[in-house]
Amino acid sequence: MINNDAQSRPDPIAYLDQVAASAAGRDYKQQVLKLLDLHPGQTVLDIGCGPGTDLAAMAAAVAPAGQVIRVDRDPVMIAEARARLTEQPLIEVRSGDVHALPLDDGSVDRARTDRVLQHVADPKQVLAEFRRVARPGGRIVMAELDWEGLLIDSPQPAMSRALGQFLAAEIIRNATIGRSLARLCREAELVVRSVVTVAPVFRDFTTADQAFGLRRNVVRAIDAGYLKPDAEGWIDDLSSQPFLASALLFLVVAEIPG
Repeated sequence: MINNDAQSRPDPIAYLDQVAASAAGRDYKQQVLKLLDLHPGQTVLDIGCGPGTDLAAMAAAVAPAGQVIRVDRDPVMIAEARARLTEQPLIEVRSGDVHALPLDDGSVDRARTDRVLQHVADPKQVLAEFRRVARPGGRIVMAELDWEGLLIDSPQPAMSRALGQFLAAEIIRNATIGRSLARLCREAELVVRSVVTVAPVFRDFTTADQAFGLRRNVVRAIDAGYLKPDAEGWIDDLSSQPFLASALLFLVVAEIPG
């Protein structure tokens, strides 16, 4: 189940910008860009790219004759991406559902999903759509968290476990998508080229709070019965002490047989 309490959610554009600007965000995004193996003249699809934070780097890699197409259905994200990318002629922002991509068959060389499949209704359908729109030999690179791999150091480990259980059961639609990506790709008749894991470490509470919504989700977990009311004091204590958290992120590369 996904909790849609809008009042407790941060501004989505600010959230995505903060993650991209963090050291952990920069590191894995650079790895994704390298794994895409972009070349001049290619057409690159960004599936659900939010405000377009990373598109300029992809456009530079396929210049001067390539193209980057981003697809998102959120009108706020679309407007923000278009505003940010007005001086990027190689980038086209399209409105559309990632389950039914607004692209022709066999029209793209590369595709990327970055923490998108954890939220979609049907990850298998998204991968099937990539297979449809990709050319023979086309490559997709996926970056997805496995939310059961969220670790928070605490003198009260049961609190950390309960918060993780709440996030995986109630907040994230496809909480274990990271570990499932390789299997889902094989079921979609894609060839899995590599699977690697990254475990970014957060030693600053504020940065981790921005990435995982620790404070707001503790409150929601209390309301849902996963945590007792004293958990608010627990998270306050964590914020004022030496802090460490980590999460397991899967980077999977798959290709169309060709």
